[in-house]
Amino acid sequence: MSRGDLLERTVAAIPPPDLDVAAETARLLDAKTKPPGSLGRLEDLACRIAAIRDAVPSGPLDPAIVVAAADHGVATRGVSAYPQEVTAQMLANFASGGAAICVLAREAGARLVVVDTGVIGGATVAGVRDETVDGVRGTEDLMLGPAMTRSTAVGLIERGIALANELADDGVGIVGLGEMGIANTTSASALAAALLPAEPSAVCGLGTGLDHDGLSRKVDAVSRGLAVLDPNADPIDVLSTVGGLEIAFLVGVTLGAAARRVPVLLDGFITSAAALVAARIRPACVGSMIAATRSPEPGHALVLDALGLEPLLDLRLRLGEGTGAALALPLIRGSIAVLTDMATFDAAGVSGPAEAPAPADV
Repeated sequence: MSRGDLLERTVAAIPPPDLDVAAETARLLDAKTKPPGSLGRLEDLACRIAAIRDAVPSGPLDPAIVVAAADHGVATRGVSAYPQEVTAQMLANFASGGAAICVLAREAGARLVVVDTGVIGGATVAGVRDETVDGVRGTEDLMLGPAMTRSTAVGLIERGIALANELADDGVGIVGLGEMGIANTTSASALAAALLPAEPSAVCGLGTGLDHDGLSRKVDAVSRGLAVLDPNADPIDVLSTVGGLEIAFLVGVTLGAAARRVPVLLDGFITSAAALVAARIRPACVGSMIAATRSPEPGHALVLDALGLEPLLDLRLRLGEGTGAALALPLIRGSIAVLTDMATFDAAGVSGPAEAPAPADV
């Protein structure tokens, strides 16, 4: 099978959410011992999950969180508060179980899949999947030219699709997205600016601790990266020009999960940028997305608005790693538990809403 065939077949297989199943789920929730709609967005969440999976949930979903890591050539431009070697160091921290996402994934009962998609010096980290493509470790500097070749981008997307299929085959019912890569908010900002579209200054934020000068360098990097874009570039061309290796991989996870009717739980700005690329490739995949959290990054709100997604949480998280997705998993579990475990009016012997009195004769 040549490179690109899996991507083409996956995109063609992505279905829209089943609104009839969502309506049936809403009717079942209305029969529970509560006023209709009184659990608010928790009920909406159960209906969305049912629509994505094309079935009324009958029990909790087995969750997995995929954290993809890679390095970025633009990191040498002073667009991050941390040096590039932190990416490899954090990869080892993930593997040893010491990172925030490791703690929160354990608390949420989620399996954690850590993937090296192009970390410089990350080839020998035990417990981490090596999904690098074409031997590429770290993108090129997006200020000087394309971050990666289109072939590499497609190869990474297909690696992500393959992982999504593997997880679905293993019974995973919901996939959270996470990432790690010094300077990847710059790549995410460039993707958002190109695909929304938006001005670089509107999508660039302080990331994990930039000062004012660093923010100015980030805006300049995004502006110069966008300057070489062909106005007629398709989403994969945009991804290969200004994106990241880990972002390309998460585009594939998003598309692959959507094709398998597995809900995709977005984390912060970078994973949402990957989701935006996926949506530009196949708009129907948005129907499989759930936004876990809203980042303080200004570009994140714009991306979520473009995707039509309202986040479940707003905790001012700016770490990434999939931490927001892990924190949202109890809400997912609770929405399904209400549907499957809560008594109905009939079963509990509780009177339902009173009927309106008949009009009095005059």
